[in-house]
Amino acid sequence: MTEEQRRWINNASYLELLRKWRFELSESGYFTGELTLHYENVMDRRKKEIGPGAAVAASKSIGWEAP
Repeated sequence: MTEEQRRWINNASYLELLRKWRFELSESGYFTGELTLHYENVMDRRKKEIGPGAAVAASKSIGWEAP
């Protein structure tokens, strides 16, 4: 895990985290080892902060088709 990746995760919104979670290639390095756990924890915290309605809206706004 690089400090730059950790900083990005810590500063990202739920929408940004969710978009990367859905569309980022696994080779990017964000979804391996310890960094994955950190990513999941931050994403879960952001989701709780915005609430279920906003989380669903974020999900619908980015869809499932890769940009």
